[in-house]
Amino acid sequence: MTDLADLSQVQPAIKAEILAQALPYIRKFHGKTIVIKYGGNAMTEEKLKHGFARDVILLKLVGLNPVVVHGGGPQIDNALKKIGKQGSFIQGMRITDEETMEVVEWVLGGEVQQDIVMLINHYGGQAVGLTGKDGGLIRARKMKMPDRENPGQFLDIGYVGEIEAINPAVVKALQDDAFIPIISPIGFGEDGQAYNINADLVAGKIAEILHAEKLIMMTNIPGVLDKGGNLVTDLSAREIDEMFADGTISGGMLPKISSALDAAKSGVNTVHIVDGRIEHSLLLEVLTEQAFGTMIRSH
Repeated sequence: MTDLADLSQVQPAIKAEILAQALPYIRKFHGKTIVIKYGGNAMTEEKLKHGFARDVILLKLVGLNPVVVHGGGPQIDNALKKIGKQGSFIQGMRITDEETMEVVEWVLGGEVQQDIVMLINHYGGQAVGLTGKDGGLIRARKMKMPDRENPGQFLDIGYVGEIEAINPAVVKALQDDAFIPIISPIGFGEDGQAYNINADLVAGKIAEILHAEKLIMMTNIPGVLDKGGNLVTDLSAREIDEMFADGTISGGMLPKISSALDAAKSGVNTVHIVDGRIEHSLLLEVLTEQAFGTMIRSH
């Protein structure tokens, strides 16, 4: 078990004041759904993993409804290396042949998901793992990736899916029964074919369908950076379009920012991209007035 921070030197009055300052946020978000995209270092470093599990439980216990959608890129790459395969990407999307899809299903729906579920349960929460197959949660179809070099043409990137429909019934049933849903980004076609879906896309779409108060995307950077490497704390749709056009936002950040913007345009109150490498970044974002990471607005 990881060691908890030693707070014995902090005066009781200061501890009480810190807790009291969270009260307005607890009141504001009580009963509201918060969708958390969980990935990057926060998912691979032991101390951060344990801290994340406790933070999610705390949010649940003070009356919020956290829903976790997890990634697993590094874990998939490690598993592929073991069978002598090298992961490759186009426009931030993993090329997924049949063998890779089997690995993705095993790693995401098995290893990674169960690791998160067990940690939350270990610390006294009640987590339940889901894939798109459970309750017909994520219906998918094969993604057509536009070929940027040949307009009108499409690239075949294998069993990579785009979301056709989300059925949130199973997630709502779990929330109502005090459980914390942990969702793997695997969708299924009508023929039962599994599809690898970018976790940012799944988190954004689930936040829209659940009318979430917040969508929080935990990443390996402080937030969105400008060309000079400086953190941009507030971004509008117009500014995002400009950053796409001039290449400031590229690679793996493309699906992340696109999903965040779509969620903001579709009624999710606030969308935040935060640094998952910082301990308790989730609590700092939700329960303090500290401006943290990048907030994305639809206008």
